[in-house]
Parts: sequence; structure tokens; C-alpha cells
Amino acid sequence: MMRSAEAGNKTAQQFRDAALPWLDDAYAFAQILMRTEADAEQAVQECYLRALRQFDGLRGSAIRPWLLAILKSVCEERLGRTTPKAAVDTTATPEQRETPTIRQLIEDLPASLGEVIALREIIDLSYKEIAEVTGVPVTTVMSRIAEARGLLLAARRAASKARRPSPPARQN
Repeated sequence: MMRSAEAGNKTAQQFRDAALPWLDDAYAFAQILMRTEADAEQAVQECYLRALRQFDGLRGSAIRPWLLAILKSVCEERLGRTTPKAAVDTTATPEQRETPTIRQLIEDLPASLGEVIALREIIDLSYKEIAEVTGVPVTTVMSRIAEARGLLLAARRAASKARRPSPPARQN
């Protein structure tokens, strides 16, 4: 009995040592997926509980993609596999926001594009790691990132153009 308690404590300590450095990444990804702080916090908590229960089965050293894949599953379950557009500020279009942040622009992307661009540009995962998290081939990751970057650039240009004052009309 004592050995199993010691083994449990050792596993818990190993999990903490391996998983806690990625807590900020998990929270940042959860915020993108869940769109509210409270929902993101709950999703991360559920993710870490599931990960602790499954930690003994982890093979290899790549814990970050593994954790983020669990987090993605948790978020999808909580969202019922739909994107919560109601949680996004619907009172202002992207063009009407004063200066949209990258997070706001990502929130306006379709979910499949938003998650890959967030994993690449905010969390700094490799294409291979993103493929592991999302469960799609690396080539799909690459095309989604390219599409997301194009949409982000277009949205940013549109926002910049909308902020510029129009030239005054000429009087004759």
C-alpha cells in the first residue's frame, strides 16, 4: 500500500515537472478556442486533470502537443463541437473596432484556421506538433496557416483603411 502511494506521488511530481511549464500555452490556446476567460480556465483545469490520469500512458517526451491535443478535445466537448459566435463581440464588426488585436482578428477566423494560426504564431508549435494537436496532416496544417495568414492580412488592411480619415471634399 505504501509503495503505491509513493509511486502515485512520484508520478504526480513527474507530471507537475513536465506539464506545468506549458500551463501558459494551454491557457492561451484555451482562450482562443473558448473565447471567455472563465471557460478557458475551466477547460485548462479539465485538461490537466485528464492529462494527470493519462500521464502513465504517455510515451515519448513531447508533452506539449499531447497536452494541447487533450485541451482541444476538452474544448470541443464543452462547445458541442461548434464555435460560440455569441461569445464574440457582435456589436462591432472587425472594421468598426478601433485597433483590432491579433487575438481579435484570430477570433474572427473560422475555428479550423484560428486554432492552427494560434498554435503556430502565439504558442510557437512546429507544423508537426500542430498536426499532432489538431489530428490533421502536416500539409493541411500548412495550407490552413497560409489561408489564415492571408485572411489576417486582409482584415488588418481593412481595419487600417477604415481608421484612416477620408480626405475632405474639395469645394469649388
